[in-house]
Amino acid sequence: MSWTELQTALAAEGYVASDDLAVALQLAVSLERPLLLEGAAGVGKTEVARTLARARDTRLIRLQCYEGLDAAQAIYEWNYQRQLLSIRAAAEDGETGAAVEARIFSREFLLERPLLAAITQEVTPVLLIDEIDRADEEFEAYLLEILSDYQVSVPELGTITATTRPIVILTSNGTRDLSDALRRRCLYTYVDYPDHATELAILKARCPDVEARLAAQVIGFVQKLREEDLEKTPGIAEMLDFAAALMGLGIADLTANPSVLQATLTTLLKTQSDQAQITPEVAERIAGRAA
Repeated sequence: MSWTELQTALAAEGYVASDDLAVALQLAVSLERPLLLEGAAGVGKTEVARTLARARDTRLIRLQCYEGLDAAQAIYEWNYQRQLLSIRAAAEDGETGAAVEARIFSREFLLERPLLAAITQEVTPVLLIDEIDRADEEFEAYLLEILSDYQVSVPELGTITATTRPIVILTSNGTRDLSDALRRRCLYTYVDYPDHATELAILKARCPDVEARLAAQVIGFVQKLREEDLEKTPGIAEMLDFAAALMGLGIADLTANPSVLQATLTTLLKTQSDQAQITPEVAERIAGRAA
């Protein structure tokens, strides 16, 4: 599949990818290299992986990163409860020794977490390692073996090699610097907020019933709002919620009813300080510039 065909396939699923992003995705697939997507929260990085999985009709396996994430939660762990039950059952039957130990440390008792599950699928999945910058630096070391050799070492079983290589997409909001070792193993693309034409195409793809005038006003308003000094800049998901709220209320013109406009800003402004900053007068001014 060429990058233009991939771009078309993503668009059919409602994701409008830039040329740079579509090329990066195509290279990640063809070269079997992980792709690191970096950018502000809300620009659609996670949605790339979801849409790619739908476009390829394959499974999406997601690992949500957070501080304190370790191998047991990300790669594998043993099903201790089942192991204990098996040991008790064996003892009641008079069975002990190496045979019991071999059985309880078999694949039957291994719980596959996202990283291990991703390399044991019969059909190539999409592995989303979401917000890798939220995980500890030590966790990145766990990723290197998988991203380099697509294998996992389990002391009791040995090395489990990949049945198929997953399409790996990592996302980062840039809250901390990632290691050079991790970056070297990945292709890289920075995902920015879309320009006016691209975001308008996204809105029309997701809300095909939106009227042309309202769609243009929504995109203009949201893009002007992002220029304000906000604590939490509204992303694409918030823009879609804003448009859906306006359509649900029967609003065809942002400048028609300032009080209703102010009420719908709850979809865009997610902190008290931001809501206090965007007063009705400010919202009306932005709406006038977007009209």
